[in-house]
Amino acid sequence: MRVVFLRGWRADAAALLFGMLSALAFPPLFALPVLLVAIPGLLLLIDGARGPAVAARRGFWFGFGCNLVGLYWITEAILVEASRFWWLVPFAVPAVSAVLAVFVAAVAAVAKHARAGWPRVFALAGAWVLADLARQFAFTGFPWNLWGSVWEFPGRLGDIFIQPAAVVSVHGLTLATLLLAATPVLGRRLRVAGAALLAAWIGFGLMRLAAPLPPGPGITAVLVQGDVAEGEKWGQTLAMQIFQRYLALTRDGMARAAAEGVAPGHTLVIWPETASPYLLGSEPAVRQTIAAAAGGTPGRTVALIGAVHYGHHRRPRNSLFALTGRGRVVGIYDKWHLVPFGEYQPDWLPLPIQIVPGGGFAPGPGPRTLKLPGLPPVGPLICYEAIFPGEVIDERDRPAFMVNVTNDAWFGDSTGPRQHLAAARMRAVEEGLPLARAANTGISAVFDARGHQIARLGLDRAGVVVAPVGGALPATPFARFGLWVPFVLAVASLGAGWVGGRRRRFRNP
Repeated sequence: MRVVFLRGWRADAAALLFGMLSALAFPPLFALPVLLVAIPGLLLLIDGARGPAVAARRGFWFGFGCNLVGLYWITEAILVEASRFWWLVPFAVPAVSAVLAVFVAAVAAVAKHARAGWPRVFALAGAWVLADLARQFAFTGFPWNLWGSVWEFPGRLGDIFIQPAAVVSVHGLTLATLLLAATPVLGRRLRVAGAALLAAWIGFGLMRLAAPLPPGPGITAVLVQGDVAEGEKWGQTLAMQIFQRYLALTRDGMARAAAEGVAPGHTLVIWPETASPYLLGSEPAVRQTIAAAAGGTPGRTVALIGAVHYGHHRRPRNSLFALTGRGRVVGIYDKWHLVPFGEYQPDWLPLPIQIVPGGGFAPGPGPRTLKLPGLPPVGPLICYEAIFPGEVIDERDRPAFMVNVTNDAWFGDSTGPRQHLAAARMRAVEEGLPLARAANTGISAVFDARGHQIARLGLDRAGVVVAPVGGALPATPFARFGLWVPFVLAVASLGAGWVGGRRRRFRNP
């Protein structure tokens, strides 16, 4: 409790350390007990602040420390092109962390206006979720490392804890996580209430997992993981070697599918994001070679291939081509959520140098459902798009399953690819749809409609994953109502904190 009496730089340093400690709860460490120290520590620092401005400063340092540790993997991407961007290494992660810390500073300032105790806890939790919703859209959005993701343990335990996301999304799990993490600074009755909330949470997860899943559509996914280092990916001298590697892995995957009794007309071959070193839109011979490696029935066996797409656009697009028969293009999906400074040069933050040559990629029109011959409708996601709750599919034209292709080679053997996988898993639960994920260097995996892992191929391995695509659940509450669900919950929590404080002041003038 001495934390509440800290002042000046000592309080700021404590907030920084609490924030860094809290990041250990994120995947893949899942050190949840640290939140029982970090979140109460932040609350005590807010309690001891002399006003909202001081509370905001302490919140800033908490958010800065949390993101400094949670986003260290961004440096890995810079080191891929260290000869050009070495000077960014000491600035990139701190700069991103400082921007995201502004949201936490606002949360702390809002929480300071509520009375200390449970009203401040509810105000903090509600304001935090509203801030997370804001950063999902501000400056094109970056909803990475949401607190709800700390429950995505591997295996059945994680399956149990993530089921409420079908109703409240990962943002709703964030709200519950903060309320539970704050219980050490609350009274006994509220700690008992927290235990009851946790028990109900577990009960809901068990009940939802006990219900049978609908039968699958009879599709087997063949996920091809080429394990091509990012430094080699765009070299013209290695293009044919990379292409041949993907073709050989595709043949191996189709042979495995045939050995396991899968009918040729029920196989979906998936290559990762920009896996093809050639432009599929203008090179029919390349498309025909891929179709031949897939070896399926013309018009029914489909290969989804990540590649750059020019078409009639002035700038290229990061796309997913659907090929069938003799390499006929039966659908194209263009990525619409692009990575700032990775895939395009934002004009809202001008820099003295052009980091992305030529302005980078052009965005696609938005979520889209692909209708492919012989297959149920597919909802494609390319890389970064999988981290956006409520923005991953066209709800007006609901697909039967989702396909996520990505290239996490930029981030090496860090927490980045593992956290990215956790985000994709959460989208399966939220939407009630199975998901097949093909990653260049890993992690490739197949999840059912409740986020249970069916198959997986780890990092830095070349190989294939052959697994059935599960059945889709009816549209979940979150799929029907979207981000309005966590928004209403957050506003209710914030309102409870505000009203609770006012009622207490009215009774004790």
